[in-house]
Amino acid sequence: MSYPLAGLKVLDLSRVLAGPFAGRMLSDLGADVVKLEPPEGDVTRHWGVKRSGISGYYHQQNAGKRNIAVDLRHPKGLLVAKSLVAEADVLIENFRPDVMQRLGLDYDTLADINPRLIMLSISGFGANNADSRRAAYAPIIHAETGLIARHAELTGAFPAELPLSVADTNASMHGLVGLLAALYAREQSGRGDHVEISMVDATVVTNDGMHYALEGVNMGVTNEVHETAGGLLMLAGEFRYIWKLLSTVYKVSDGLEEAQDVSLEEKIEARRAASKHFFTETCRNREEVIQALDRMNVAWGDVRSASDVQDLASVAARNSIAEVDDRAGGKRLIPSSPYRYRHLESQVRAGAPHLGEHNEEVLKQWLGWSPEQISNVEPAFLTTTRE
Repeated sequence: MSYPLAGLKVLDLSRVLAGPFAGRMLSDLGADVVKLEPPEGDVTRHWGVKRSGISGYYHQQNAGKRNIAVDLRHPKGLLVAKSLVAEADVLIENFRPDVMQRLGLDYDTLADINPRLIMLSISGFGANNADSRRAAYAPIIHAETGLIARHAELTGAFPAELPLSVADTNASMHGLVGLLAALYAREQSGRGDHVEISMVDATVVTNDGMHYALEGVNMGVTNEVHETAGGLLMLAGEFRYIWKLLSTVYKVSDGLEEAQDVSLEEKIEARRAASKHFFTETCRNREEVIQALDRMNVAWGDVRSASDVQDLASVAARNSIAEVDDRAGGKRLIPSSPYRYRHLESQVRAGAPHLGEHNEEVLKQWLGWSPEQISNVEPAFLTTTRE
């Protein structure tokens, strides 16, 4: 078996999540991903539990990559970057839109060096507009694109941040699609391209309920968590649908058949009470709850903690949580590659690198530089390989 992207060279200048996640997926698919960090390192090197000097957050997003630590503000650091670009297939960056140009690493400059280069740029608000220079992290995009307001509307709670960085990972995944499409097109044209992704665009297009907002329709409440004899379960379908099934399949009644002048609010309250009684008392245990849901063909899910995800049968069967070298003689858990092939391979191939760990190795292998050439650019490098 072989990796689908074996032999692909990726220079990853990105930091935090939106860019690094794309680089991590490319590494899982077999690409040689070299992460270029400033001497102070990616800020996520300080997020989460550290093992062998590598934090959990950095470990998850940068597993399988090699690392060089270069100061791009130093003339010799810029020389190193441009030399690597000449050999790269892909470059990933997620600075604000004007930063690469100020560094002298804008697409037009790099395309002159390597016309076959595919450059992926991910930013919060995209280039060439009034919002372009705004700082953008996932919570900001969640707020600006309506996700936080929608969540507050559904829950009735004060607006609060979402529990995962949807805007970052959506932008990263759409960035992957864009750059892989550009790589495919390059096979025909021989020409590279610049893929420019904004977190706003990626969040808007990935919001499957955006059509409600665009057409001025109230989406209403859809799926809800229900108390049952089998624990808290998320049921697929709004309550009206669940009630219709309960009343037709199990003849559950709201007890209002003979009542006069019943308001809609009273009817809803009575039906919700009858539904809760059915799931908590008529169904006496978890097995009976699941049997009833399966008979009604209602999809269900346990409301479990993320720390318990390994208890899910499919996660265990598919090895969705992998083990990699913790760089200290042991193993460390990490989310696995999500891609499954019949004839190809994809997996987490190594743990995350230390800062500057592969300085000389990359310059020798990618560029064929001699020890003298490497020594000439050392002022732009971080030479320590352990934080």
